Amino acid sequence: MHVKAGDEVLVIAGKNKGARGKVRRALPSENRVIVENVNLVKKHMKPRGPRQRGGIIEVEAPLHASNVMLICPHCGKASRTGHRFLEGEGKLSRRKVRYCKACDATIDQPKA
Repeated sequence: MHVKAGDEVLVIAGKNKGARGKVRRALPSENRVIVENVNLVKKHMKPRGPRQRGGIIEVEAPLHASNVMLICPHCGKASRTGHRFLEGEGKLSRRKVRYCKACDATIDQPKA
């Protein structure tokens, strides 16, 4: 998937088009992401136990990953991403990282 948890994204399709937010959770098996304060839906909750109240709450529903675009931390633009391999020593040899196709900057910084 082209986005990970913690990335800032721009919604490019659907009812929330133009909204920006951080990816709270990525669901790669379903190819979906949950973005903070985007795609809010109302859920009817039944009280569970004596302390928890019931009612109608708002929760964030997942969006399809193809409907979001990563915002590059270097250039600040919503851009397409690609993958490339970085050459390194030992465990870091041939590490796969994402890069911004607009400014050609590496998004995932290798850990030392």
